[in-house]
Amino acid sequence: MSKILVTSALPYINGVPHLGHMVGCLLPSDIYARFMRMMGNEVLYICGTDEHGTTSEVGALKAGMEVQAYCDMNHDRHAKTYKDFELSFDFFGRTSTEQNKEMTYHIFEQLDKNGFIEEKTIKQVYSIDDEMFLADRYITGTCPYCGYDKARGDQCENCTKVLEPTELIDARSSISGSKNLEVRETKHLFLNLPKLEGELSAWLKTKEPFWPDVAYTIAQKWLKEGLKERCITRDLKWGFKVNKEGYEDKVFYVWFDAPIGYIGITKQWADERPSERNWKDWWQNPKEVRHVEFMGKDNVPYHSITFPATLLGTRENWTQVDFLKGFSYLTYEGGKFSKSENRGIFAEDAIKEFPVDYWRYWLMSNAPEGSDASFTWDLFAGAVNKDLNGVLGNFVSRVLKMTASKVGNKVPEGGEYSKLEEDLIAALQQRVNDYIKYLSEMEFRKALAELRAIWVEGNNYISVAEPWTVIKSDEKRAKVILRACINLIRIFAILSAPVMQEVAQSMLERLGAGMSSLKDFDVKKEMNALKGGESFEVGDVLFERVSPEKLEELKAKYGSAK
Repeated sequence: MSKILVTSALPYINGVPHLGHMVGCLLPSDIYARFMRMMGNEVLYICGTDEHGTTSEVGALKAGMEVQAYCDMNHDRHAKTYKDFELSFDFFGRTSTEQNKEMTYHIFEQLDKNGFIEEKTIKQVYSIDDEMFLADRYITGTCPYCGYDKARGDQCENCTKVLEPTELIDARSSISGSKNLEVRETKHLFLNLPKLEGELSAWLKTKEPFWPDVAYTIAQKWLKEGLKERCITRDLKWGFKVNKEGYEDKVFYVWFDAPIGYIGITKQWADERPSERNWKDWWQNPKEVRHVEFMGKDNVPYHSITFPATLLGTRENWTQVDFLKGFSYLTYEGGKFSKSENRGIFAEDAIKEFPVDYWRYWLMSNAPEGSDASFTWDLFAGAVNKDLNGVLGNFVSRVLKMTASKVGNKVPEGGEYSKLEEDLIAALQQRVNDYIKYLSEMEFRKALAELRAIWVEGNNYISVAEPWTVIKSDEKRAKVILRACINLIRIFAILSAPVMQEVAQSMLERLGAGMSSLKDFDVKKEMNALKGGESFEVGDVLFERVSPEKLEELKAKYGSAK
């Protein structure tokens, strides 16, 4: 048994998660965590809301609420959405807690003691109309490198170039839209990344070629361009006050304390049952823990460069990321999701339209792993109707209804498998091996394609075996075929469980069967798990088709991309 630490990028507290957020870090991390548990590993799966920064202050201001109350409300909203999406977090916490404050202060003190913190007087953008210094992400303008006209003051999401707000062309306040901005001097603290560049580069080379291109190339791009000192404080009220003399009126920058939140949230989890749990087992025991992170490509620089450098600079033995799975973007009909413009379906609405497993299957089948992907209602309906209803659902209903009508509601007994079944077992074993391999390597699109191919093997088998014809002349042989098919349903359920937990459980409940491990999965053994005589229920259809009328209704309801 191995210890697997799984972390997912922490969602901003004020944003309503849309399908891109779900597939860009949250769903993949959940499927990997579920899979690793089914492989017999000890898994700790941690996430939480990212709550500090101007984002929260502005969101609370617009909502007419105190910032803490605003964060409390939205934390609950996020937690409910992720529960509805069947995300199996061991703990879903928040970055604004005392535990994270303790961790942030400790890590900062170590960096300061070791000479990696610098004081600088810098020029920062002040909005006269908003009467405040603007956080980098609340300054919008044109990127000087690629010309993207909606670049933020901290980073251009188009070319991923890290920016200073003063570099933007035609800058404006994202809060009010005002261009009445001026640059004022203010004193801040910086993490001296150049001092850590050599160590960081050597550490990163240990990840080659194991990280996927989306993550590794972005990290190498940063190093090639040369690291710069990174400001870690801000002139804000909401956040952890800086624990250094002369800086008590400032707070730590959200991108400093947010990644530390993984550790702080783990401590929250451990503090709930201190006699049973120890956060240090996971974060200060690197030789015994494999740490896997999931995130969209815009978050990659902070987790492949800034946060690893932060931990290296403490000179303490922290668990670093072993594998960083980066994702590109999911667009809506080729454009951006936008709640305010009624364009795109967001997670809390999606779950009201269709059961969760429809979404989990489609999103992971189309995960934007190597490049951006686009959600369209036509593609979604096609996957539901063809894959889920037509391949998996049809097989389950067909087999159980036929068996019930021909021989009764018990798994048929007697008879040995023939060469046809032995060939099926051999073909399935190869596909199962590949499916497990792809999930282990976090190649989700390949894994889902293999899962569908496994379902197709079952459909091909029953079409060739033709139990409805065989039963007319050889009832014993027909029962063998039907028993094989019922065992296939159980196998399909077990293999589908990391992706579609509710559907998998429904399939198993119809058979009165339990879940099995995926470790050393032996198809031949599993094809003989139900030997005969066990009762089963036919049940309702697993999936409903998406009708043309429903499809048009959804397109109208959720808008089109612009």
